[in-house]
Amino acid sequence: MKSKTFWGFTLPSVVIMIVLMVVPLVTTIWLSFNQLLLRDLDTVTWVGWGNYTEVLGDAEFWRAVRWTLLYVAITVPINMAFGLGVALLLDRVTRGRPIYIAALLLPFIVTPVVGTLIFKDLFERGGLITYVWELATGDPFAITEGNVRWLIVIQSVWHVMPFMMVAFFAGLQSLPTDRLEAAAIDGAGFWRNLWHIVIPHLSSISLFVVLISVMDAYRVYDSVFVFAGRRFESAQTLQVYNVAVATQADIGRIGKGNAIAVLNVIGIFVVLVPFLYKSYKDQIAERL
Repeated sequence: MKSKTFWGFTLPSVVIMIVLMVVPLVTTIWLSFNQLLLRDLDTVTWVGWGNYTEVLGDAEFWRAVRWTLLYVAITVPINMAFGLGVALLLDRVTRGRPIYIAALLLPFIVTPVVGTLIFKDLFERGGLITYVWELATGDPFAITEGNVRWLIVIQSVWHVMPFMMVAFFAGLQSLPTDRLEAAAIDGAGFWRNLWHIVIPHLSSISLFVVLISVMDAYRVYDSVFVFAGRRFESAQTLQVYNVAVATQADIGRIGKGNAIAVLNVIGIFVVLVPFLYKSYKDQIAERL
């Protein structure tokens, strides 16, 4: 391929990536070293590491970090377990499978904000779950500081699990039947097949699913904002806290908000390092 042809194909993509990724990143880093208030966008004052020092000394920031990491640690394994379980059930179903898949995919297809609002309405006054709760216990149900985190986790399972279900179901379709037939001849049951044949076969897909799920869970915003917003501060994840700092009425700290954004990027890389290393080792092993 001629050099002119090569750059003719690649240059548009490179320009778009620079405009949409590199420029915002550089701007974010630059703003993180400055003091810039939402009420006075014309005054930019260089403060160096001042924003980072303030963020790292902020108790609310560390509370958001702990809840975000806990959210990732809880939702990702639960979603993977449910996703694999539902995929195994679908793999055994023959009649009506497209209908079941379409029904299960609905929560994932719906826009996150709309889906969360629909889910939240179930727990509001007049909602179905609130009505059933009052019939069963005689007490009114209300979203409080004590249960809002659990509701966020449940909503995550309802919304994200279909993605993992589809990924695992696709992997099951490529599972060699001769292995299962040989295992059946040897007398292996369902759990042995699952542990020694199915899960190893899905290892590469599982790693891909974990990478995507960890990134999405770490930067979750929509569902948490709908449930917690600025009402339940203890349930604010890093992204929600970041936006709250940068856009708070009258005293929005855009410089501090950008410092939090930079720390978020560093944090997600740190969280993903073990999975990226595992992916690298698997690729090297396959080449050998």
